Amino acid sequence: MNQHLRTDPVPFIDVGAQRRRLGPSLDEAVGKVLNHCQFLGGPEVLALEAELAAYTGARYVVTCSSGTDALLMVLMAKGIGPGDAVLCPSFTFCATGEAVALTGATPLFVDVDEVTFNIDVASLKRGIGTARKLGLKPRAVIPVDLFGQAADHAAVAAVAADEGLFVLDDAAQGFGATYQGKKLGTFGLATATSFFPAKPLGCFGDGGAIFTDDAELVEGLRSVRVHGQGGDKYDNIRLGLTGRLDTIQAAILLEKLKIFDDEIASRNRVAERYSAALSDVVTVPRLAEGCSSVWAQYTIRLPKGVDRDGFAATLKAHGIPTAIYYAKSMHQQTAYRAFPVADGGLPVCERLSPDVVSLPMHAYLDAPTQDRVIAAVHAAVGR
Repeated sequence: MNQHLRTDPVPFIDVGAQRRRLGPSLDEAVGKVLNHCQFLGGPEVLALEAELAAYTGARYVVTCSSGTDALLMVLMAKGIGPGDAVLCPSFTFCATGEAVALTGATPLFVDVDEVTFNIDVASLKRGIGTARKLGLKPRAVIPVDLFGQAADHAAVAAVAADEGLFVLDDAAQGFGATYQGKKLGTFGLATATSFFPAKPLGCFGDGGAIFTDDAELVEGLRSVRVHGQGGDKYDNIRLGLTGRLDTIQAAILLEKLKIFDDEIASRNRVAERYSAALSDVVTVPRLAEGCSSVWAQYTIRLPKGVDRDGFAATLKAHGIPTAIYYAKSMHQQTAYRAFPVADGGLPVCERLSPDVVSLPMHAYLDAPTQDRVIAAVHAAVGR
């Protein structure tokens, strides 16, 4: 039977293959936690924070309960609230703007670059002006390392410095990637990431972390993480959250971190193979100079005239799943339509949302299976 005629299902992200690779080491790591019974704040949590700091070069790491809480905790520790504006790209997962809105501040949405899908600096500058015209105080910018590729952190940092903003890097999809030779986790005031199971480095539940070199911020983050407590746990000195990472998730992440670089290399081989085989029929993702990606998603753009629903249906008939990140940019979604956008609008976000589609991507996607995906894409596009 020809490869492209097979219809047995292909996993979009194969968490099971990684589980089989790690095998007994995960069982042993979780077993240790079950035996010592320190389910919150156990030794594995401190060990993970130390390993993550060593991995990125960040001075401090504060683990937490999710990538969303990682963003929210930084904003809360910095006192972001009503009257403040935080600049965010609109073409991103809703958590980026949601964390801002939850503080009572205003997320102000800006456009993205058509090639990298990451924040557009010209739109960011316009957005800062828009915020001031609306009587808001621009306080921060949240660049997103979308789909695994680093944003243009030097350009964002320059604008932020000129305008008096702090930078909170949303590396929920980009942890492990590099920018100008440095790992994400060391750009801006702080970096937030997610360990959601589908992420390149994922746990077996929810989890996240914050990276920073700022000792004062760390003190605030550790307080926010446990209900805003001060020196006395029953004298809370600020509003906070229940934002801890549980010890079992930390134990799992410690094991996964050991093979993470190897998995990143595999993801890059998969991405290179896709790009070589598909660049003549679809618009494949491109890396900006000086950037590497962990390929949280492999997202293509379809040619004009190719119906995305029909494309997805054709692949599904061959047993190949697809996903759409993001069918609506944030400023188009019901909960966020009332928030302002940068002057000049967000035309790139609005062009991307109707024609992007993501293909199966993980470190265990073998060549024969990938050939099936490639053949199905060619068949669906008709080329």
